[in-house]
Amino acid sequence: MALQSINPATEEVLAEFAPFSDAQVDAALQQAHEAYLHWRTRSFAERGACLRRAAERLRADKARWARLITLEMGKPIVEAEAEIEKSAWACDYFAEHAERMLADLAVPTEAARSYVAFRPLGVVLAIMPWNFPFWQVFRAGVPALMAGNGVVLKHASNVPQCALAIEELLQQAELPRGLFRTVLVPGGETARLIADPRVRAVTLTGSSDVGAEVASLAGRQIKKQVLELGGSDPFIVLADADLDAAATTAARARNQNSGQSCIAAKRFIVEEAVADAFLERFSAAVRALRMGDPLERTTQVGPLARGDLRAALAQQVEASVRAGARPVVGGSAINGRGYFYPPTVLDAVTPEMAAFREETFGPVAAVVRARNAEEALRLANATEYGLGASLWTRDLDRAAELARWIEAGVVFVNGLVASDPRLPFGGVKRSGYGRELGEFGIREFVNVQTVVLNS
Repeated sequence: MALQSINPATEEVLAEFAPFSDAQVDAALQQAHEAYLHWRTRSFAERGACLRRAAERLRADKARWARLITLEMGKPIVEAEAEIEKSAWACDYFAEHAERMLADLAVPTEAARSYVAFRPLGVVLAIMPWNFPFWQVFRAGVPALMAGNGVVLKHASNVPQCALAIEELLQQAELPRGLFRTVLVPGGETARLIADPRVRAVTLTGSSDVGAEVASLAGRQIKKQVLELGGSDPFIVLADADLDAAATTAARARNQNSGQSCIAAKRFIVEEAVADAFLERFSAAVRALRMGDPLERTTQVGPLARGDLRAALAQQVEASVRAGARPVVGGSAINGRGYFYPPTVLDAVTPEMAAFREETFGPVAAVVRARNAEEALRLANATEYGLGASLWTRDLDRAAELARWIEAGVVFVNGLVASDPRLPFGGVKRSGYGRELGEFGIREFVNVQTVVLNS
């Protein structure tokens, strides 16, 4: 069956691609493996020069790449441009800092000399999602490449044009031919890729269910994995918070990428004393968002990426309303062409409702009322996920103490949760394990080799 590129704003089929044959997949894996054998001998300066050229290509053709993202998965064009800029930032950052991050570490022992070295592993299989079709690939791929590895990309089946464009761009940046390869295959082919002996490690960004399957497959092959999975991130508003700032940020935090982000805030847990005041401000900010054609620069919320995603979100909202949630903004699907779902705010959400228990991958905010800060923290942790969390209070000392008890890989105080090349990123519980970005991220796909020299 052909892989289709569909414009989610119009439901128009943009392009179709035949899946790679077994021979094409084999050739791609062999090319990546052979290119890695040479790449691992290149200096950090040589690797960095290629990545800096990639950053230049990203910025030079930003309008082209951003438009492709918007057409293929519906991201508002201004956000798509920001995604390209962030991908370029990752290239520049790791080109500059990888050598320091992977420098040998001396360890005093009785030997003449002993140290820890960080050696590349080989070809890393990157199984990537559609919601940030450039950034997710560069977030995982750039540190792996700078560490001396090769990369084979199995991208989401609904963004084949983005997948091919990234390979083209990196070839233009003069990476060794074949070092980064895209393979266009359906999800059912993933097991074969993981099992191939030329693949030494796997990185996945996706749902928790897919993560469990990939972990099982890779575990049987005894291959390292990094899993960045789903999230139901809490946005905790304490009674002493700046409500205007919190509400304005909350509207962005829930509706960035049309709500299709693992680290988008999803459960807004507010102390009862300020819940009504926060809800009034938050609802006004959400109502003011402009939904429409994602190619228009004034659009803030575009369509969802696929029709099945919109249907699933609508079911979660309907189930929560039947259970007692109160729609304050939005709350019902829109008829017409395109996979649009309106920004929605549900009040009086409780832990047994779908909007609380499940990951809602779209512009739906669940407002949850807590008696006090202690209950707010308990509700924040009452989830199987643990990716990001946002905490709002004017007392930063208290915030630092409370952050210790939030079960999440990333905690932002008085700010929007976001990934940053300088900082490690990842989750706990069913949000996955391992880290991307920063010094911890670049060390995920290396052989931590102990070397002891005796006289």
